[in-house]
Amino acid sequence: MSRIDDSREFIPVRIAVLTVSDTRVLGDDRSGDTLVERLTTAGHHLAARAIVQDDRADIVAQLRAWIAAPEIDVILSTGGTGLTGRDVTVEAHRDVYEKEIEAFGTVFTHVSMAKIGTSAVQSRATGGVAGGTYLFALPGSPGACRDAWDEILLWQLDYRHRPCNFVEIFPRLDEHKRRK
Repeated sequence: MSRIDDSREFIPVRIAVLTVSDTRVLGDDRSGDTLVERLTTAGHHLAARAIVQDDRADIVAQLRAWIAAPEIDVILSTGGTGLTGRDVTVEAHRDVYEKEIEAFGTVFTHVSMAKIGTSAVQSRATGGVAGGTYLFALPGSPGACRDAWDEILLWQLDYRHRPCNFVEIFPRLDEHKRRK
């Protein structure tokens, strides 16, 4: 059973929030606002925030820029994970992943099933790692962002979470580059 180990110190993570949308601006980006509110309330730092169009090359360019930024540990994107022709966020994420975290999508589907039933099959939420940075592509609804944060990311981005968490393996994400 997962739990918080109070003998460990909380380690804030530096998180960038990317909204993928052809119509949103910062003033009406409810999903991005939801993620910012959740991550800052948890004690993490907002490292960057941007909105890009539903364009695969633009999304990839923003992801790569943030992956290369040493002040960013995690990238959360919202929007563009559905099934329509303009939904290309998942493909953009996979263009940059070194490793995909397949279980993230599975766990997100499980969480979503409890909230929205079989409509959960329409989400293609995904997670991965590139350049020592975690990346998660979440659906564009505030509810889905809340669910992903509250049920998965809040715990996995907390160093105190047991039996394991993403934070404790940060130093090992790019260890293959050090081996020669």
